[in-house]
Amino acid sequence: MWRHLVCCTNQQDCKGGVEENPAAFCNHHRQQNHMLHEVEASREEEELLEEVSRGLIDREEQLFSRGLSSEDEEQLQKDFNSLKKQLCLVVENIFTSSSSRQLDTLRSAVVSIQQQEAQDQCWASRPDDRRPTWRPLKCVSSHNALLQSIVESRLREAAEDESSGGGELSSAVKRQVYRMGRRVEDDLLLVVRTVQDCYPSEMDILNICARLYHQWFSAQLMEITASGLNVDDCSYVLFMVNHHYPDSLLKHTELHGKMNSSCVSSLLLQDHLQQLEDQYLSYKEDKVKIWLNKILKTEEESWLKNKEPEIIDSYFYSPLAVDVIQVIDSFLTEFGCVIRDQNKTQRITAHLESFLSSYEKSFEAFVRGDHGNHGNVASVVKAQLVCEQQLRDYITESTVCVCEQQRRRCLDSLTALRDYGYRYFTCPLNVQMKVCYSKLWTPVWLDGSPVVDSLLDTLSDQLMVLTDLKPACRESLLSVLHQDVVLRYLKRVMKITKKSREQQVGGAQQMNEDAQKINNFFEEMVRHGCSKPLWLCDALCCVAEVLRLQDPHSVHLEVITLARKFPDLSDDHVSALLSVKNGLSAANIRSIRRSVKENRPPTNHSPPFFSRIHLKQIDKFKHHARMFTR
Repeated sequence: MWRHLVCCTNQQDCKGGVEENPAAFCNHHRQQNHMLHEVEASREEEELLEEVSRGLIDREEQLFSRGLSSEDEEQLQKDFNSLKKQLCLVVENIFTSSSSRQLDTLRSAVVSIQQQEAQDQCWASRPDDRRPTWRPLKCVSSHNALLQSIVESRLREAAEDESSGGGELSSAVKRQVYRMGRRVEDDLLLVVRTVQDCYPSEMDILNICARLYHQWFSAQLMEITASGLNVDDCSYVLFMVNHHYPDSLLKHTELHGKMNSSCVSSLLLQDHLQQLEDQYLSYKEDKVKIWLNKILKTEEESWLKNKEPEIIDSYFYSPLAVDVIQVIDSFLTEFGCVIRDQNKTQRITAHLESFLSSYEKSFEAFVRGDHGNHGNVASVVKAQLVCEQQLRDYITESTVCVCEQQRRRCLDSLTALRDYGYRYFTCPLNVQMKVCYSKLWTPVWLDGSPVVDSLLDTLSDQLMVLTDLKPACRESLLSVLHQDVVLRYLKRVMKITKKSREQQVGGAQQMNEDAQKINNFFEEMVRHGCSKPLWLCDALCCVAEVLRLQDPHSVHLEVITLARKFPDLSDDHVSALLSVKNGLSAANIRSIRRSVKENRPPTNHSPPFFSRIHLKQIDKFKHHARMFTR
């Protein structure tokens, strides 16, 4: 195999030596070449390429230092060409070399390439007329060019090879992309596991191969996508480009961190990638919109046909929320595997925001009776309150990628829907509360008449309609009703005019009793798990204590305590409350108001309460307080 490439490295074998007889040296070399034709094949295979390469370099140096005949120069050039061809043959098998002998041959070939590259550098410093015509031999350049050709051929073959997997994929484009991606991964892993050990670190064979595979894979994908893709194929190409290639293939445990950034950039140019993503997103947006509109339309038709929602676990239920969540989740799950920039999910979630706005308007129109009176309104409201809670949990607690503005607008729509549903049940109770609270601070109430007891009995009867409302929703509604009962109670308190000392003390005692009755009532109503809003009882008791105390200094301290517990207690609220007191001077009231302002906590972690007592309802009492404090 190597009969034309073996060199005479031992000058003692040349009769007389090259210095004594150059012609004899050349004749001796020709004789050896002839003799090598007879060497056994087994011995030829044991020869190492690096020895042949080193021998040729020695011959080159020796012959050019003393001069050589045209015949010898021609033979030496043929030998170098033969060496270069043999190196190419070895490198061509770089991805199929598996035995230790094949890898030793590759390793020897790489050493030979380095030797010839170093010799090119040596000759580069010499005049053109003093160096061989075959220099520079450019073995490294030839090696890299050959690698490029091998990579292109292997990827092209992989794309067309049906035996290389992907047969279960639904289209030719998918199968082609899959097979090329699989070939890239398999070959790079082969380089890491075996080929890399045959190369010195300065040749950086892994990055050379990674760059070549990246460039050719990228070129093939550009060609595939240039003619246009259907959405299904577009989705698969984006999956390969944005997810599998960068996150799975390049981050394989054996490859991750071993390749430089030029080898791990995007497979597609940004403009081309943007075009594919826009095609995909536009299609998916239309699909999401169609599905969400279909869900809402189906729900509306059920309402208008006077159908009762189904009952599950003894409460009314609608599948709307689950259907919506499944639609959004399925699209977002696919989106996460296809689109690299997760901020673009807002193009999908924007349709959730739009849906919730339409859902809220449609629900309110139905409950208002815009489409006529229907006997299923109460059950529909109960079912939709369950949907509202499910959607709220999904938006606030899940990892769904929505920007803060979208999240806020979605929650605003849900809050509006929920509040409208609550009002359907609580508005009829307002009449009862108005009648009851009109008796507060009357002589009958001050004498201990069970005014609040009668209200709570009425509420208990009317709230029986909530037994088939999901417990969590019922508890939330009762919590809102609890606040409403206490707010309306305090509104009435702030409307009263000055009372005598005895009336204030007696009224404060009655308020404390009413606060406990109200608290006990709602504790019993939500005894199956809702957290107890004890702060509502505290609000009534604190106001009662302000009314009970008569010493100006004690009143001063208690009002400050009330303001600290409820920072939304405004100056006008304080004025209205103090206007009930008889015996406070204008200076006392000014001092209390000033202290409240100075001692108000800088941050407010308490739920809004007094701010919900609209001051327009107590304007005349505000005016009275201001006149009093002049």
